[in-house]
Amino acid sequence: MTTTGPTALFDLDGTLTDPYPGISGSILYAIERLGRPPVDEATLRAAIGPPLEASFAAMLGGDAILAKEALAHYRERYAPVGLYENKVFDGIPEALATLKMNGIQLFVASSKPRVFCERIIEHFGLGSFFTTVHGSELDGTRVDKGDLIAHVLASEAIDATRCVMIGDRRHDISGARRNHLRAIAVGWGYGTAEEFAETPPDRIVPDVPALADAVLSELGLAQ
Repeated sequence: MTTTGPTALFDLDGTLTDPYPGISGSILYAIERLGRPPVDEATLRAAIGPPLEASFAAMLGGDAILAKEALAHYRERYAPVGLYENKVFDGIPEALATLKMNGIQLFVASSKPRVFCERIIEHFGLGSFFTTVHGSELDGTRVDKGDLIAHVLASEAIDATRCVMIGDRRHDISGARRNHLRAIAVGWGYGTAEEFAETPPDRIVPDVPALADAVLSELGLAQ
């Protein structure tokens, strides 16, 4: 049995909120704890969205053990401080309200650990818009976006033919494709034109005011 009605899955970082200060500060903290030199801004920006352990591995010469250590250090700062160094993009609450008013069932689907996602969504007053907040687990379960989306579809009994994924990185698009969903990329996050060219979404939304209409259009509900 599937969930009745059209459904939208939303990425969190770079889509609903701008997490750069908290994530970048926590990455730099972790790198410093390992005694390594700080990484540049381009590397920090590229790390927002993809699974973080893999990003740390890339920063640390592919050393998987050091990447796990870095992730543990990252969480030392991120959990109490970094997750609140964040900001909801202007217009997001209004866009979510419009979608909900039009009968769209909304879920968060983020590769960030679920416990952090839940705290962010509640802290910034977005909880009333979402049926459920989904994320990975602290042990790395469902950190892959395709696996996470598959879990959301199954656990929430969502009809993939009436569902769209909205995110800012190629992982959101490829995860959607693996699960036969339409995909919307947002232009205000951390994805690049190059990655959208390599992993094309069904559409790119340039700014937040255009978001609700784009989602409604992809779900066949354009006004």
